Amino acid sequence: MTVPKEMPEKWARAGAPPTWSRKKPSWGTEEERRARANDREYNEKFQYASNCIKTSKYNILTFLPVNLFEQFQEVANTYFLFLLILQLIPQISSLSWFTTIVPLVLVLTITAVKDATDDYFRHKSDNQVNNRQSQVLINGILQQEQWMNVCVGDIIKLENNQFVAADLLLLSSSEPHGLCYIETAELDGETNMKVRQAIPVTSELGDISKLAKFDGEVICEPPNNKLDKFSGTLYWKENKFPLSNQNMLLRGCVLRNTEWCFGLVIFAGPDTKLMQNSGRTKFKRTSIDRLMNTLVLWIFGFLVCMGVILAIGNAIWEHEVGTRFQVYLPWDEAVDSAFFSGFLSFWSYIIILNTVVPISLYVSVEVIRLGHSYFINWDKKMFCTKKRTPAEARTTTLNEELGQVEYIFSDKTGTLTQNIMVFNKCSINGRSYGDVFDVPGHKAELGERPEPVDFSFNPLADKKFLFWDPTLLEAVKMGDPHTHEFFRLLSLCHTVMSEEKNEGELYYKAQSPDEGALVTAARNFGFVFRSRTPKTITVHEMGEAITYQLLAILDFNNIRKRMSVIVRNPEGKIRLYCKGADTILLDRLHHSTQELLNTTTDHLNEYAGEGLRTLVLAYKDLDEEYYEEWAERRLQASLAQDSREDRLASVYEEVESDMMLLGATAIEDKLQQGVPETIALLTLANIKIWVLTGDKQETAVNIGYSCKMLTDDMTEVFIVTGHTVLEVREELRKAREKMMDSSRSVGNGFTYQEKLSSSKLSSVLEAVAGEYALVINGHSLAHALEADMELEFLETACACKAVICCRVTPLQKAQVVELVKKYKKAVTLAIGDGANDVSMIKTAHIGVGISGQEGIQAVLASDYSFSQFKFLQRLLLVHGRWSYLRMCKFLCYFFYKNFAFTMVHFWFGFFCGFSAQTVYDQYFITLYNIVYTSLPVLAMGVFDQDVPEQRSMEYPKLYEPGQLNLLFNKREFFICIAQGIYTSVLMFFIPYGVFAEATRDDGTQLADYQSFAVTVATSLVIVVSVQIGLDTGYWTAINHFFIWGSLAVYFAILFAMHSNGLFDMFPNQFRFVGNAQNTLAQPTVWLTIVLTTVVCIMPVVAFRFLRLNLKPDLSDTVRYTQLVRKKQKAQHRCMRRVGRTGSRRSGYAFSHQEGFGELIMSGKNMRLSSLALSSFTTRSSSSWIESLRRKKSDSASSPSAGADKPLKG
Repeated sequence: MTVPKEMPEKWARAGAPPTWSRKKPSWGTEEERRARANDREYNEKFQYASNCIKTSKYNILTFLPVNLFEQFQEVANTYFLFLLILQLIPQISSLSWFTTIVPLVLVLTITAVKDATDDYFRHKSDNQVNNRQSQVLINGILQQEQWMNVCVGDIIKLENNQFVAADLLLLSSSEPHGLCYIETAELDGETNMKVRQAIPVTSELGDISKLAKFDGEVICEPPNNKLDKFSGTLYWKENKFPLSNQNMLLRGCVLRNTEWCFGLVIFAGPDTKLMQNSGRTKFKRTSIDRLMNTLVLWIFGFLVCMGVILAIGNAIWEHEVGTRFQVYLPWDEAVDSAFFSGFLSFWSYIIILNTVVPISLYVSVEVIRLGHSYFINWDKKMFCTKKRTPAEARTTTLNEELGQVEYIFSDKTGTLTQNIMVFNKCSINGRSYGDVFDVPGHKAELGERPEPVDFSFNPLADKKFLFWDPTLLEAVKMGDPHTHEFFRLLSLCHTVMSEEKNEGELYYKAQSPDEGALVTAARNFGFVFRSRTPKTITVHEMGEAITYQLLAILDFNNIRKRMSVIVRNPEGKIRLYCKGADTILLDRLHHSTQELLNTTTDHLNEYAGEGLRTLVLAYKDLDEEYYEEWAERRLQASLAQDSREDRLASVYEEVESDMMLLGATAIEDKLQQGVPETIALLTLANIKIWVLTGDKQETAVNIGYSCKMLTDDMTEVFIVTGHTVLEVREELRKAREKMMDSSRSVGNGFTYQEKLSSSKLSSVLEAVAGEYALVINGHSLAHALEADMELEFLETACACKAVICCRVTPLQKAQVVELVKKYKKAVTLAIGDGANDVSMIKTAHIGVGISGQEGIQAVLASDYSFSQFKFLQRLLLVHGRWSYLRMCKFLCYFFYKNFAFTMVHFWFGFFCGFSAQTVYDQYFITLYNIVYTSLPVLAMGVFDQDVPEQRSMEYPKLYEPGQLNLLFNKREFFICIAQGIYTSVLMFFIPYGVFAEATRDDGTQLADYQSFAVTVATSLVIVVSVQIGLDTGYWTAINHFFIWGSLAVYFAILFAMHSNGLFDMFPNQFRFVGNAQNTLAQPTVWLTIVLTTVVCIMPVVAFRFLRLNLKPDLSDTVRYTQLVRKKQKAQHRCMRRVGRTGSRRSGYAFSHQEGFGELIMSGKNMRLSSLALSSFTTRSSSSWIESLRRKKSDSASSPSAGADKPLKG
């Protein structure tokens, strides 16, 4: 918020703009942030947010009122509270108040305890973060302060491996020139190290006494969610200094490989960019919950209609008939007319008929969901043995929605990939290395591979590095000059930093994991990068230490897509080494390498077909005179005031020409185990997967190919990279036109304009023939998500089989999810592993956290968590589908049995003078839903299956009924209600008709109220028990015990209530001694019960038999197949390896940062101290299924596309 600001006069003289010449903003907004170092009194005037964060919803005082308010927003809870109030009025209540208040209080208490437990853990997490310790400079002394007490303007000290407490301006560090290294995995998901640097004027403030005197003031942009941008100015000593994002350390980052640093707090708590990107916690409820709220309102309307009908009947009956019996059946004192009697009767029937939606429904739903959650927690097939991490259902309210997911939004780094690069293959002088051949000369599969190559000859080898082709090591040992030059290039052409904590223990710190993989490969093959200075590189070549003079680093950037170094060897020979993307480097080779180029190109195509990231290596000899001349031109270009980058690029282009080809490398960006299979299986289940990542476009596209989201069989891959609104709109328009043109070419008969006129987005999906993919960058996505373009973007994206969004911010991830939720009305699931994924996890209907390498922020914000992406298929196709199936069957049966139970009262009203007399006795009404019918339906809702779990995975099409909401919807609800009403009609009128003429064995009249009540009640319990037996698809011992046990309990309680014992103890409550025994001893009664059961059940059996034979669904077919092949081995899907040619994709250090080479040459980042560096763990590569059977579709398949399908921009 904005408050009056003070501007020091000396800064005004230094050129600072006047602050108060503009109009004050409205209260609650902030136009700029102003923070003065070491001056809390000044900074407190602005009332900036404290560094305390809060994700909890309640405190001790607000819990009860707020939680009850939230619970009574549920229509059902309000409905039952209303009924409870009615039952407290004696004139209208024919049932005791405890029949409603006990279950209502039980439901409210259970829910409140669950909400309190969830919020307790949120409080615990908040306290854990807020109470972290930080060293704050106060009154010239470093003091330990809790994070929540850190204020804007404080100077704090960070030490190695500590989390950054707030958004800081870096002032100084233990490294030369104020450098420090950070890891930003919690922000953008990238685990490679990044460099930040203090401005020169503060980099010397390493002494506490100097920092205590520092009184500079920062004026900068207000709090925002842009992670990659910062604009501000430091005013100090009558000068002003520009500030950028390179000077900032953001909350959530971790200080790495830096002993200490000092920073000035600019943004704290909720104002930090991390918290600005965290979406608000939203109350999530399933589509079934929302439907049930609607149905409860409908049922209440139906209940009112029945009450009105019976009330009118009561008023007419009292007016026409009741007046004749006033002598011995007088009205109550308060009743003075037939109309008022009908009015009271209306409320009495509302109470009696309220069991159409008993409160036990909601208790049962929560119990079933809890059971499903435990099944997820206990699933051993979702337990990660390596990390000792089980799957966890962190909520119990969303299980059935796992069976209805249509869109999955996934992070990339750490979710799809392990972020581990492996040197897999290489091509040197026309020969490919990396494949292992068996004796007959065929390529050996992963499981058939022999022992990995033995690098024991090299004492400096990384023991974690694995390579399977021994011929490459043999070539190195034999002194092959091409092989030696190949690895010499890899050991020299990079920006990796090396540290040696102990003798022979090398630790590499790389800007990107792929650079680390290449240098580690050279290290193991005998070319060990040992150390560097600003002007030298020392390499141990086959045990001999050789120092090269580093003359120049021609740095990498996204336009050049290559990197070069120029070195002078000990003999004085100058050579340029270059590595880069094949699409760039192959055009810069000398014409004499044409034959080698053709061979290497074939190898590159082979590597690309296996989804590997490729690089081409080349060199060029330079003579001394040419180099001196070139170096002078490079120096002049670097000093140019204007167009410096263009001039340098031109100078680099000149020297990087006519190079000699050495070979190529192939790196595997290791996916998590089972990712391609999981994506393929989920795609077959008609689930669309979008990847939303903070990584660069090239990295994301590579991963897209590796996990088979993108394939060369696709008709086209559209890449949207526009920087303006017009450019993005034009690229999206062209993409849609191409898709429509393809559709018209196969004879769909639609025009694009006709399609646009449709209000349904699905029309585009129906019209598009062929498979397309969309790749869009973050800056383009920002325009695409604007209000006037979001529909165009969504329409284009939904027409594509795969969508990849690159360089997106955490907030943009949430906006994409919200866009799909808004217009597609589909169930969405977001999955990620870092703090940068929290916002989309909270926004999606279902949030899944991967407990990986990037902290636990995503897990804490998620609804479900596990350790590997592959478990997602089991979570959805098994647990999700079963949960949806079970909940739908439970609801259908529950509404059926309660309408069958309640509607008997309605029919009885026409025969009892509409007097609100109940058919059943009070105890049966109380126990019906609590004891007699509760456990069988719970057993079905918890344990039922239509097909075994193996079949659920084998036939992913079984998942589609949930997406289409086929098993429980308004139509199914009305069918259940109709069946319940039909049953109630037979349940009342068959015994009524029999009892009208029937007699006992002794000839006396059988018809009496209690005998009739026992007969109807017994018929009802037997019918609904048989019905649930028909509905149960998977019988367990528990189902048998609950169904037959409930029947036994019914008869036991029935006979007990009519026994002498209870009559002796409670003579006023149990008056009808022996009634049950006498009634059920009559053959006529049992014949009536059997007749009622048969007439109620036979139509259901007949209908299901006909449907099974005439129109079976997929689950019926699967069950039939299972029975036929019961003794045969399950037939597996045919899987074949498909080689992919073309579409080579460069693997050059895609997360590499421009400018690091210049930093090395300056010597600014040379270490003065030795800290342990993270080593890159390399693991044996894993194979995956190249392709799965294509999804069967009713629509005609599009013609196969051409062999060469370049990415379209």
